[in-house]
Amino acid sequence: MAVREILLYPDPQLKVVSSEVTDFEGTELRDMLQDLEDTLDDSPFCVGIAAPQIAAMRRILLIDVSRSRKPVPNGGRLFLINPVVVESEGAILGREGCLSLPHLTANVTRAQSIVVKYNDRNGSEHTLASSEFEARVILHELDHLDGLLFLDRVSSLKTDIFRRKRY
Repeated sequence: MAVREILLYPDPQLKVVSSEVTDFEGTELRDMLQDLEDTLDDSPFCVGIAAPQIAAMRRILLIDVSRSRKPVPNGGRLFLINPVVVESEGAILGREGCLSLPHLTANVTRAQSIVVKYNDRNGSEHTLASSEFEARVILHELDHLDGLLFLDRVSSLKTDIFRRKRY
């Protein structure tokens, strides 16, 4: 369909809680999924995107951690629709970036492993166990569905946020 413009902080839409997807039959969902893929593909270093980042206020995220140099358990492109974390374990600090804050990175503590229930593009329910980097990406994108940014998760605005040298 189209590469969509990424909403940039401080756009107020980034703070809106997204609505659940209920219609898995129509073209609206299919078009939105394609727009997310096209937009992700247009961002070569990006490993995830959430629908609210393209002003589509639905509970949809797309991850593709195979684009990372880090080893990942599931390692492919995956749409998670209406995702819910049902289990989480551990905590690990790691550096994150975001398409909506392209000039910043930050140290953020996230769960080390998670289990997520979600729907696929046909509405079928699945469960995904994830850990390490892949879990971090899912949790980061899931925050967007709840109107949160990584800035909301840092311990210290002074010591945990860094300006990118180039973006």
